Amino acid sequence: MLLVQQQKSNMQKLANEFYQRDDVLKISRELMGKIVVTRWNGKFTSGRIVECEAYAGPKDKASHAFGGRRTSRTEVMYAAGGVAYVYLCYGIHHMLNVVTNAKDIPQAILIRALEPVEGIKEMMRRTNKSIADNTLTRGPGNVCKALGIFTHHTGLSLRSKELYIADDGFEYADGEVYRSPRIGVDYAGKDALLPYRFYVKGNPYISGKPR
Repeated sequence: MLLVQQQKSNMQKLANEFYQRDDVLKISRELMGKIVVTRWNGKFTSGRIVECEAYAGPKDKASHAFGGRRTSRTEVMYAAGGVAYVYLCYGIHHMLNVVTNAKDIPQAILIRALEPVEGIKEMMRRTNKSIADNTLTRGPGNVCKALGIFTHHTGLSLRSKELYIADDGFEYADGEVYRSPRIGVDYAGKDALLPYRFYVKGNPYISGKPR
């Protein structure tokens, strides 16, 4: 069931200080229940975070910055926390990541699933759906498609008018949020087993089952 629409006036953008802390797991847990908002050309869409994954930087074999890797694509990960890192997966799916920690410490959080809040008709148009079922914003590729997020939005402040994450006062209780290994990172060896995925148990929009 879709959440009751929230009033925009009740939402407060997260401060840069929220993202610039040094505990990517704590930030990931606190992102659960927050709302990702986009406003492109006057089209307002938003969804509540129900699944995300933490990536712990150079020490994490699943991270794009493992071993201090620094490329034109990943350079944004080395910015101070509070900006978007959007990359293309398999040449098809755009993936929204939240850059965290201080400048030159490349940690990030992948937004894997949202529960739609506002602009559902626009999300359906963008995803070519005739029914607003739970595939609308399930999985990181669908999140970006529904919210109109693309790789050219990399580096955009998460406090901008066009893209931001907000707190409307809603919180998930600890008993509602579970952890599991991340999805699709088997190449990371032992790091693939780390419980760095956060999800709302039983939510129909989450993109995978815990192992």
